[in-house]
Amino acid sequence: MEDFLARIYDEIVARLHGPMKFRLVIQPLIAAIFAIRAGLADARAGRPAFVWGLFTHPEQRGTMLKSGFKDVAKVFTMATVMDLIYQFIIDRHVHVISALILAAVLCFIPYLLLRGPVNRLARRK
Repeated sequence: MEDFLARIYDEIVARLHGPMKFRLVIQPLIAAIFAIRAGLADARAGRPAFVWGLFTHPEQRGTMLKSGFKDVAKVFTMATVMDLIYQFIIDRHVHVISALILAAVLCFIPYLLLRGPVNRLARRK
């Protein structure tokens, strides 16, 4: 297991300096745009901040998760496909698990970090 995690870490770090590194900026940026749009919509609808609401409003959890997945699904899919293409072109082999991990990091983290704060800032104005 330790070798597996070390290999995935090495593969992800190697992608920072290779071709197609623009996707490491573009994909989080697109996820951030979707998070900002969703946060503003949440503020207009009077919904709680996203991550906070997932933990404190169990009656809305399903709706919130569907909304978040709908926003990020296309970006996540594109990030996964682009990483698989990168692996095939550069390494001549494909590791699906590392592609999924990288796509999750590039898409879900910016989305989760931005949607709630945008909601709270929009409500203050």
